[in-house]
This record gives sequence, C-alpha cells and structure tokens, in this order.
Amino acid sequence: MVMSKILVVEHEKSLQVLYQKALELEGHVVITAGDAAAGLRALDSESPDLAVLDVRMLGMDGLDAMGRKLDRDPRIPIVLNSGYSSYKFTFLSWAADAYVIKSSDTGQLRAKIRELLDRKHESGGRLDAA
Repeated sequence: MVMSKILVVEHEKSLQVLYQKALELEGHVVITAGDAAAGLRALDSESPDLAVLDVRMLGMDGLDAMGRKLDRDPRIPIVLNSGYSSYKFTFLSWAADAYVIKSSDTGQLRAKIRELLDRKHESGGRLDAA
C-alpha cells in the first residue's frame, strides 16, 4: 500500500486524536479538522488522497460536507464515520465510498481506508474504475 495524505473530520477531539495516531502509525500523513467547514477548507488547501467524515456535527453535517466535496472533486474517496448505523441507509450516504461505525477499535476504519486507497492507486486515481 502506498502511504497517503488523509483528512479526518471529527468533532470529538478524543476520536480525532485516536484516528490520527492510528493512521500515522501506518505511515499516513493526517490532517484533522473539528467541523465540516474546516474540513472543506482543508480539502481545498491540502489535497488529501482520502477523507474520513463524521456524520453528525454541529453546523454543517458530514452528509452536507460530502455533497459539497463531491461538487468540487469527486475523485477523493469518502469514508463516512458515524456512531449511528441508521445513517448507512440514508439516501445521501450512498454517495460515500464506505460507511464505518465509530469505535475505539480502529481496525475496521483502517482496513476500509487501506482497501479504498489500494483500489484508488491500482486504478490510477479513480475508484469507479475498479
């Protein structure tokens, strides 16, 4: 797997730090944001290879942020991350490349990120080519 730049948008500081440390241990460069507006600014300024978006945040939620991101650059894979499995079945969440339930065990999140990044790199940067 090629190490990548990952944006983590998470309003819970403890989870933000946990995800950052876990992904950095795998060799990734991690940019964090505590809300959707800051996450969208980071998408523009940092050009990450993948973004992990919390679904429920104050102000703009992760689903709205994902919609705005897709308008800007549909090539960046999105992992929606939520403590609520019900959002997985929301029509708007179907545009995400993956949906992971929040957990202090980062194994599922890391595995999904590896899978998406591997597919992106194998297909020359386009997930829909897989």
